[in-house]
Amino acid sequence: MTDDEPTTHEPADGQPFRRRKRYRGTHPRNYDEKYKELCASLDSETIAKVIASGKTPAGQHRPILVAEVLEHLAPQPGEHGADVTLGHGGHSEALLTELQPGGRLLALDVDAGQLPVTEDRLRGLGYGAESLTVRRCNFAGLAGMLPQIGWHDGVDFVLADLGLSSMQIDNPARGFSYKHDGPLDMRMNPERGVSARDWLRRCRSDRLAGVLEEGSDEPRAQHIATVLAELSEQEPIETTGQLRRAIESALPSNITDNERRSTLARVFQAIRIAVNEEFNALDAFLKCLPDCLRTGGRVAILSFHSGEDRRVKHHFRDGVRSGIYRKVAPDIIRPTDQEVGANSRASAAKLRWAIRA
Repeated sequence: MTDDEPTTHEPADGQPFRRRKRYRGTHPRNYDEKYKELCASLDSETIAKVIASGKTPAGQHRPILVAEVLEHLAPQPGEHGADVTLGHGGHSEALLTELQPGGRLLALDVDAGQLPVTEDRLRGLGYGAESLTVRRCNFAGLAGMLPQIGWHDGVDFVLADLGLSSMQIDNPARGFSYKHDGPLDMRMNPERGVSARDWLRRCRSDRLAGVLEEGSDEPRAQHIATVLAELSEQEPIETTGQLRRAIESALPSNITDNERRSTLARVFQAIRIAVNEEFNALDAFLKCLPDCLRTGGRVAILSFHSGEDRRVKHHFRDGVRSGIYRKVAPDIIRPTDQEVGANSRASAAKLRWAIRA
């Protein structure tokens, strides 16, 4: 019998026991083989080793710029706040600590798969209904959610982390990353909208070129769009592996490995932004944001792409000029070299903040 064959024996209680399927080699390669990381409560030593190596454990997300977020949101005991992009809950956990005693946090997320997992984790830390309210909702729906939970006068602070979570990136079934072969989906909410596979099949080359330019500042946008459109007509692109190979076929033969990876990351990012209509959601969120903040309310927004950051920067700039905000970040705040060294996914993060007039 090989290590890959599950075995069965009869334990004392009479129920058949099935041994977990083992992975080949000394280290797990596939996402579903990383069971020691995915079951974090069962193997804290493995989790610590993964984090110490500068990586993110499978099924988890490491929050970015936590100290800087706390500094500028300045949550106080008894206040009401909102984390409109809950994810794994790292930022929410830090905010909840500062809000006690008596404070409350509203946490929103559109991901139906991750939301209950994170809620269970935070409840397990002792944050009950009196301190934490969790709702499944896109961050653009904050203004409509506040009166639903009785917070008619708004909140004292808002946090929005616009980045993709590690749980989504690492899981091949979600189809977000060129590094893992899986179905080409990319939807933040897998139960709604059009998958990246169907979106790409319907997208004309001129529109795709515009998406690549706006969503990733891709310098080869027109050529890549033309190649992808031609290949899609010949055979539907249905997996992330197929999309990766299609993009690579459009690149010059003398391109460096770093340039190739950067191009792949940009194209995948741009398509993801378009599939989820992320710019539209951000514009809607920024439009309603001032009305969600109490006088003196603070907001912090983490972005990971120049298109997102431009929208946030212009909103804060125009808000100061019109008197909506009394103070905004004079410049973007970036992670320290130490944080990037410990978590490479922090490298693209940009933080801006503002205070309501």
